[in-house]
Amino acid sequence: MSYTYSNDELLDGVAAEVVICTKCDLWKKRNKAVPGIGKTNAAILLIGEAPGQSEDNVGEPFVGSAGKFLDELLAEIELTRKDVFITNIVKCRPPENRDPQTNEIETCTPYLNRQLGIIQPKFIITLGKHSTSYIFSKASLIFRSISQARGKVYETSLLGMKIIVFPTFHPAAALYSAQYKTQLLEDFKQIGNELLKRGLIDR
Repeated sequence: MSYTYSNDELLDGVAAEVVICTKCDLWKKRNKAVPGIGKTNAAILLIGEAPGQSEDNVGEPFVGSAGKFLDELLAEIELTRKDVFITNIVKCRPPENRDPQTNEIETCTPYLNRQLGIIQPKFIITLGKHSTSYIFSKASLIFRSISQARGKVYETSLLGMKIIVFPTFHPAAALYSAQYKTQLLEDFKQIGNELLKRGLIDR
């Protein structure tokens, strides 16, 4: 009789690999790797770019100032972290919070792909240009810029799954620009309407 692993066990297995990963040089300066956290069978999955200093200290995604704003955005559509799964395309902090490099993304995203395959989300929110560019490349969508891609619904196929992708700015952008904050709030209002329309949330 074969044993069927639960999503919790499978995601724990991915996380266990992430925390000891040495496949790129980011491990050399990390404090803690950040595999991801949340509901293990979530219909809604959020993908950021890379951990910052707060995340590197704690080992969880979006726990700094940008994370507090993300919590506000989720609250706008009556969701909490317990209702979703949150992760990044790169699981270790790049030095000085620089953008993740192409080779780092290529090395690390197999972990993300496995997480997606285990969770099987129906709705993916990409936060920022790097996560949007990566998901678009896997979904055979053309990415030009986050400004052009944001605020739109993309029904597509991703890693063999039928999926809805909604790109928006990274919450950190709102910390430096009132315009980005306004646009993020607008985008999440639209996300809430889309989720409600598709029966993925109740109100």
